[in-house]
Amino acid sequence: MENDDILDAPDTSDGPQPRPQSLMLAFFGNHVLEENDDGMCVYSGSIIDVLGRVGVGEQAVRSTLTRMVNRGLLRRQRDGRRMYFGLTPQALRVLHDGRTRIWKQGAVNDDWDGSWTLLGFSLPDSWKRQRHDLRSRLTWSGFGALYSGLWIAPGSVDISGVVSELGLADHVKIFHARADVATDIELMIRDTWDLESIAARYVTFDKRWTARLDGGPGDDPIGTRLRLVSEWLWTIRTDPRLPTRHLPARWPAGPAQETFRRIAEQTTEPARRMAHGLLETIPSR
Repeated sequence: MENDDILDAPDTSDGPQPRPQSLMLAFFGNHVLEENDDGMCVYSGSIIDVLGRVGVGEQAVRSTLTRMVNRGLLRRQRDGRRMYFGLTPQALRVLHDGRTRIWKQGAVNDDWDGSWTLLGFSLPDSWKRQRHDLRSRLTWSGFGALYSGLWIAPGSVDISGVVSELGLADHVKIFHARADVATDIELMIRDTWDLESIAARYVTFDKRWTARLDGGPGDDPIGTRLRLVSEWLWTIRTDPRLPTRHLPARWPAGPAQETFRRIAEQTTEPARRMAHGLLETIPSR
C-alpha cells in the first residue's frame, strides 16, 4: 500500500476531488488520531453520515471500508448487530506521517542546512510493482529523480525504514552529502522537480479556500475540515519541501499554508464538538 494510492486525487476543472479512501483516512486522522484515541472504533453508520457530507454515497463508503480492511488499513469490530471500524498499525503509520508533514514540517523550508540525501537503486526488470512502490514512497518522502536510478531529497531524510519495509534493503544504497561548488543547485532543482506543477497546486488551493476565510466554520464544520485536510494533503503530496533560497521569487507555498492553517484553526473546535454529537464509538478490544 503506497501513500500515493491513499492521498492522490484526480484533478478536475473544479479542483482536486479526493478519493474516498483519502477522505476516509482524513476522517480517522481528524476524529480518532487527533483525539489521541488510537484504540477507538467508529460505527459504520457514523462514517456514512460524515462522508455523505462531502459527497460520498453510502454504497461507496461501504465498498471503501471493505477495500481498506482487505488492504490492511482498517479493522472490523462487531458489537451486537453493529459494525465498527478502527485503525491498523499500517494506517497509523500513514496518518502519523501525514500529521508530521502537515503540522511539524510544514510546506516552507527556510532553514535548510545545505545537505542532501541520495538514494541509488537497481532492481530487476521484472520487479515492476516493487519499482512503482519504491518510487511512490520516495516521492512522498520528498525525493526526486536526479537520474533513473539515483534519487535525491533536500536535508537528512531517514528513508531506511521505508526501504526495509518494502524488502529492498539489498538493492538500495543511501548516502548523505553536500553539493560541490561547481554544482548549479537551482538548475538541478529545475531539472529534477516539476516546479510549475507544484506551484500550481498551491495556487489552486489558495484561490479555492481564501474565499472561505471570512465565512467562519459555517454550518458544517466537520465536512469543511474533512475537505480542507484532504485537499491540503493532495496539495503537498508532491512537494519535496525544497529550500526556499533556491526557489523562484514569490513561491506560493507560504500563502497557501497560511490559508490552510487559518481555516484549520477556525474549524478545529466546531468540528470536534459536532463529531462528539455525531459519532458513535466504542473502545477497541
